[in-house]
Amino acid sequence: MNFLIMIFGSLILLAGITLVINSDFILGFLKRNSDNFRLHILAATARIILGALLIIQSGESKFPFVILIIGWLSLVAGVFLVLIGRQNFARLMSLAISTAKPFTLAGGALAGVFGGFLIYAFL
Repeated sequence: MNFLIMIFGSLILLAGITLVINSDFILGFLKRNSDNFRLHILAATARIILGALLIIQSGESKFPFVILIIGWLSLVAGVFLVLIGRQNFARLMSLAISTAKPFTLAGGALAGVFGGFLIYAFL
């Protein structure tokens, strides 16, 4: 299961690099698909799966307590996304996209660091 966490970490790292290099690619995709039911399901499911994996595997990491906390935060975020419903998810995405542009460089860097941290924690 550590391999799955490292795949998630790699994808997060890749998304962070993409945000730093070409934020319009990701923001444009999210803008075009913010009301897409599949994006809502993917966002919630990815957080729930990652959270569950982190909680289950936290003892196997180099930073068990930190990974456990991140796992619970991810799981709660995923459940929250399910509970808010599709219309509120679309509104949340629209709000996030409209305010994200000035923060894409910092957000991409943080995402990259977080993805790298997940990979390092489970090597």
